[in-house]
Amino acid sequence: MSDKKSAIIIGSGIGGIATAIYLARSGYDVKIYEKNSSPGGRCGQTIREGHRFDLGATMFLMPSVYQEVLSSLGLKLEDNFEVAPLSTLYKLYFADGSQFSFTANEEMMQKQLEVLEPGSFKKMQSYITKGYKFFQLSMKELIGRNFFRLLDFITLKNTILLIKLKTYIKHSFFIKKYFKHPNLQMAFTFQNIYIGQSPFNSPALFSMLPAAELKEGSFSIKGGMYSIVEKLVSKATELGVQFCYSTPVSKIVIKNNVANGIILNNGTELEADTIIANADLPYVYRELLPDKRTSSRIDGMKYACSAIVFHWGLDKVYPQLGHHSVFFSEGYRSSMDKIFKEKALADHPNFYIHAPVRSDLLAAPKDQDTLSVVIPAGHLDLKHDHDWNKLKNSARSSVINRLKELGLEDIESHIKFEICYLPQTWKSIYNVSRGAVFGSLSHSIFQMGYFRPHNKHNRYKNLYFVGGSTHPGNGIPLVLLSAKLTSERIMKDSTKR
Repeated sequence: MSDKKSAIIIGSGIGGIATAIYLARSGYDVKIYEKNSSPGGRCGQTIREGHRFDLGATMFLMPSVYQEVLSSLGLKLEDNFEVAPLSTLYKLYFADGSQFSFTANEEMMQKQLEVLEPGSFKKMQSYITKGYKFFQLSMKELIGRNFFRLLDFITLKNTILLIKLKTYIKHSFFIKKYFKHPNLQMAFTFQNIYIGQSPFNSPALFSMLPAAELKEGSFSIKGGMYSIVEKLVSKATELGVQFCYSTPVSKIVIKNNVANGIILNNGTELEADTIIANADLPYVYRELLPDKRTSSRIDGMKYACSAIVFHWGLDKVYPQLGHHSVFFSEGYRSSMDKIFKEKALADHPNFYIHAPVRSDLLAAPKDQDTLSVVIPAGHLDLKHDHDWNKLKNSARSSVINRLKELGLEDIESHIKFEICYLPQTWKSIYNVSRGAVFGSLSHSIFQMGYFRPHNKHNRYKNLYFVGGSTHPGNGIPLVLLSAKLTSERIMKDSTKR
């Protein structure tokens, strides 16, 4: 009989796989149970007729975080992935017909900025310097560490830090200190959508997002973002981790306030010393655990937005579109209010397009194009019962019409096939609560750090969480950090037993 400690992980998202690697490297016998037929969770991939689509994240950002976490997993970034910096991080298209290349090339940025608003280049430098300082401080003191007790988080040092990080000022207000031109205000605040938030209702702390982009760069990665999943799976398998696909879990077994196993949908009961839930955290509390009081509290928290996503396989290349393109419509504030207050879709939505062929010719057949169109939308909400098929058609028409204005007049006739994801798609395929695909739970100041759902259950022993809805938050870099922090906590607790 083996003396190895055993662990069961529910879900094979990036956080679950990375946690499996940490535990396997520490001598654990690890099994992962995944409801779907392939790994990756929301960072999945689909290939159709030679067109390759990343289903979740499409931007490789914050390389410093990747380097730190991957190295601790035994996977050096430079040895395992082919990444290359993008000269233009993304191209911005505004409603007034103007365009702006968001680039780390300071000379090009200066020319563009000074045309829009004289004196704005120096202000941008100040904004980016301040934002990157926010990034470095928050990574060190708030994001990259565990908080075991409330008093670990609420200290005089952290109180002063939270003031320094401008957590009491809205990002939309903070940006006005630096830019007066509305296009520049949009260009340096829309990144809040990466974490499913509105710049009109999130702290100025998140100026760290565009700052980190410009300071550390944005990269293309050969094979797409899913190559990260593939490499993690390969490493985990090499270490003896077992993956059980198409095996949904119906319940986490709790006996005397100790988690000691799971029950599969087919009724099979399995035991382990440690249980780690990588499934959507609100879903786990609501569906897999008996603790309904905590589930009700989490249900009352603020949720991130969702998205309508179109994946198009085209029989023609459209070079007008760069690797990453962002389209703004009129009414920046009103469009955000539609998403975050009415939980719907803006009448003239903003949207993002990913064209991976620009840096990876294998993402589509020769002389063809692969496009993913992401339109931010409200999450599912009982108070707002929308006809999502109607909203989907409206979103599609808005995108097509906007692209025709750019000169892609024939694009609709060259779409060979279309795959569409709606909020209910995210919910049904990935068990994402309310279809809030950007990490489920929002990143408001009272849902960060110690106030975010913890990576260890406060009542049930041996039960841990990893992923975008626990500490530190959403996005692949932070989910990788989540795996590191959760694993450190498991190791710390194991020495006490």
